[in-house]
Amino acid sequence: MIIRKTSRFLAVIFVLLAAVVPNAVGAAEKTIRLFNGKNLDGWYTFLKDRGKNSDPKKVFAAQDGLLRISGEEWGSVTTVEEYENYAIEVEFKTGTMMFAPRVGKAFDTGLLIHSTGEDGAYAKSWMYSIEANIIDGGCGDFIVVVPGKMDAGYSLTTTAKQVPGVQGRDYDPEAETVTVSDIGPLKTRINRIGRDPEWKDVAHFRDKTGVEKPPGEWNVMKCVVEKDTITVYLNGKLVNKAWNVKPQKGRIQLQSEGAEYFFKRVDLTPL
Repeated sequence: MIIRKTSRFLAVIFVLLAAVVPNAVGAAEKTIRLFNGKNLDGWYTFLKDRGKNSDPKKVFAAQDGLLRISGEEWGSVTTVEEYENYAIEVEFKTGTMMFAPRVGKAFDTGLLIHSTGEDGAYAKSWMYSIEANIIDGGCGDFIVVVPGKMDAGYSLTTTAKQVPGVQGRDYDPEAETVTVSDIGPLKTRINRIGRDPEWKDVAHFRDKTGVEKPPGEWNVMKCVVEKDTITVYLNGKLVNKAWNVKPQKGRIQLQSEGAEYFFKRVDLTPL
């Protein structure tokens, strides 16, 4: 009798917990590993001057369970599918190799979301998109990846301040509201919160915030993409946010831009 009552009690507790936290198990189960650690299934490559799925130098390759982007040629690895309303988390670190014209400069790549249109439409390398930048000293910056004076329908709104001598504006929840648009008056970047005003385009630059790990260590950047809002976290800290984002869905790209990077995880969780 005691065993039977105990079993019934545990069953009731389980049901109550399931009612309180219905998504506790489901959230983990629905996370999609966009990079499976073995190959580039679910992705295709595009390289400047080579085109789609022509990568003889293995600029993009699965290597020892990691996604290696050599940076030797400019282009992207792009998801076959489009996505909307999700949280994407990438775990990355810099390598050691650099290629012209970025030799000696900041290590640079980017997570390009809401990617639409033709491959290579921007700089013959990338689709039009909104970039969450991954660059020494500026991980988490927003860039609208669309040529100026071209109405491709891309824009975002945020609160940002102008800092003397700094390209673009710095995200600040207390600052004025501004809109970044490919054809609007503010055609520029929105730097992450706390970005060093004396940032230099040199390898391994780090600011005083300590939000980026030292060179060669793993960083985690998470973008919560919910309806028309994008919120960016770097190593658990909120660093940028935008709303009224247009468009609100598209493919996902990872850039090759002259610097070697390794990605341990590219995980997407639908919201």
